[in-house]
Amino acid sequence: MKTNGFPELAALMLLLSTACVESETEQGTTPAVETKRPSLPRLVPGQAYLDQAQPKLRTIKLWLGAAELKTEIARSQTEIATGMMYRKGMAEEEAMIFVFPRPFQASFYMRNTVLPLSCAYIGPDGTILEIHDMKPLEEKPIVAGTDQVQYVLEVNQGWFQRHQIQEGAVIRAEKGTLSNVFFAR
Repeated sequence: MKTNGFPELAALMLLLSTACVESETEQGTTPAVETKRPSLPRLVPGQAYLDQAQPKLRTIKLWLGAAELKTEIARSQTEIATGMMYRKGMAEEEAMIFVFPRPFQASFYMRNTVLPLSCAYIGPDGTILEIHDMKPLEEKPIVAGTDQVQYVLEVNQGWFQRHQIQEGAVIRAEKGTLSNVFFAR
């Protein structure tokens, strides 16, 4: 994915990941069994994405026609770069929206993503510009045909067809347009 840099966030994530302790024992006792804490996601060295599925992100309800989606919001560099990587499933009415600070020519691929997904490239006004099916683990990017993509919505593959959503459809949120939700001052 092409994204704009967020070096402060990447440095913070790296600092947090190096402070992660994967096992602990009680002090002052000789434990019979060492207890293990699950490891926290860490940045992959030299990359902006995590080494395992990211925790569920904050959600928003979106509507495409009559269909409602409970949608995770990926906004930070790490959230965007990790996306749906390493996840093993997603409910039919769930999605993830990637929010970018300004329109650009999006380029998404499926590194470390085993779920078959469809993505919609969406313009600043919330209109679906393009819909693409994405093949699991495919690293060849799907480059948008325009430089006007400000949002990308990922759903289970075939969701758009099952709900008769086509290019030109406008996405709505509880507070109106996507720009009202994500960029209102």
